[in-house]
Amino acid sequence: MIRLLPLFVAIAAIASTGLAKAPNILLILVDDMGYGDVGAYNDESKIPTPYLDKLAHDGMMFTDAHAAGSLCHPSRYGLITGELPTRVDTSVWSGKAVIAEDRMTLASLLKGQGYRTAMVGKWHLGFNEDGFDQPMPGGPIDVGFDTYFGIRASTDIPPYFYIEGDRALVPPIDHIEARGSGEPWTRIQGEFSREGGVAPNLQLEHVLSRFTDEAVGVIRNHARLEAERPLFLYLAYPAPHTPWLPSPAFRGVTNNMYGDFTAMVDHMIGRVLTALEQSGMREETLVIFSSDNGPVWYDKDTEQFGHDALGGMQGMKGDAYEGGHRMPFIVRWPGAVEASSASDQTICFTDVMATLAGVTGANLPKGQAPDSFSFLPALQGNSAANTDARGPLVLESARGHYALRHGKWKYINGLGSGGFSDGFSSEYRARKPGPNDPTAQLFDMEADPGETTNLWSKHPDLVKKMSTQLERLRTESHTRPY
Repeated sequence: MIRLLPLFVAIAAIASTGLAKAPNILLILVDDMGYGDVGAYNDESKIPTPYLDKLAHDGMMFTDAHAAGSLCHPSRYGLITGELPTRVDTSVWSGKAVIAEDRMTLASLLKGQGYRTAMVGKWHLGFNEDGFDQPMPGGPIDVGFDTYFGIRASTDIPPYFYIEGDRALVPPIDHIEARGSGEPWTRIQGEFSREGGVAPNLQLEHVLSRFTDEAVGVIRNHARLEAERPLFLYLAYPAPHTPWLPSPAFRGVTNNMYGDFTAMVDHMIGRVLTALEQSGMREETLVIFSSDNGPVWYDKDTEQFGHDALGGMQGMKGDAYEGGHRMPFIVRWPGAVEASSASDQTICFTDVMATLAGVTGANLPKGQAPDSFSFLPALQGNSAANTDARGPLVLESARGHYALRHGKWKYINGLGSGGFSDGFSSEYRARKPGPNDPTAQLFDMEADPGETTNLWSKHPDLVKKMSTQLERLRTESHTRPY
């Protein structure tokens, strides 16, 4: 149960922003978009992203923001709970709800503050499944959302069907074959999707636009029927994750299908932001945009198409390197956040919980959001809000490497990326150190954001200290002081 702050404290929290009441909150999370895809983050991006660029122009860009993991489900868990996914087994999502019944979420936090809470899109945090012809508990409406419309996971992971509330809208009674990627892509790029069950009312090509229609409907209905209450809408797009399926209007916008699909995602976001404006809600809505992890984009893709989806970062999705988890992160909040501003404060998805608690005057009970540090001072332009404002950050790669970020230093407890950059399945081989070679990696992220120079041999005392700190943090229950 969320314990509310005394009324005068809550009022003071909102008043400190210069606003008369708690803002609406629109949280937009896209899927597998890279740091270098958004034009505002990469002057050399070959993908047109006019709506995201405008959002950045009207708000604040964070340049050192990190997903809570380098894969979809751990990243989303950290965002929604304020807890690092390293503390739970998120891999059970395929048939079991990941979020514990007593775990506070963004939705339950804001619902306790009087918000109407709605979610549209990709969940990927599991349901307690026992067939698709009956309720599937443990999903969004059981963790604080009033309404939900979406899909259980990615659009390349069957079964494919829409969910409304906690029920399949139509069960996946039909079957579709796997799609191959074809040249010039690897097997997990292009039109890639797995074979499996599909509902007759779902076509993979139409999922992105369907979610946009649903989100626009939530906004318009709220403005028409419930404008006196603040709205929290979590819109989780399953794109530009594979399958890359740009509609005819976007084919050829760039020189490759990933770019075309990403441009389509930007357009859909533009439709949602336009709906906010047309409904008269723009000026009283805090918008947060980010991506759940890095893209599947190889060096050969950059060379062939002239587009660096990683924006100069090392690695990609699944990796302990920055390309796996450093994300574009934009906040627009009219009247509270300075337009065309930027922050280099280190933040993580887990920090959204404490930040929104600060925005709305809610209290974080002991034991909840254990890895959440507020970046509200940074949003308010506090010059003291720097990279030391939060505690140490622990991130896990797809194959078990752990990265510890503390201040300017980053330690990885192994060699290589620990993820997709090192290959797949039987192709993957963990890098083995030779005699007298480093056994782990240490980078100065201020001097070397591209992680090109391993300083492991030059700072043995720091390596030992960070290694010990990493192991301690992996066993403790929280990083935020209680």
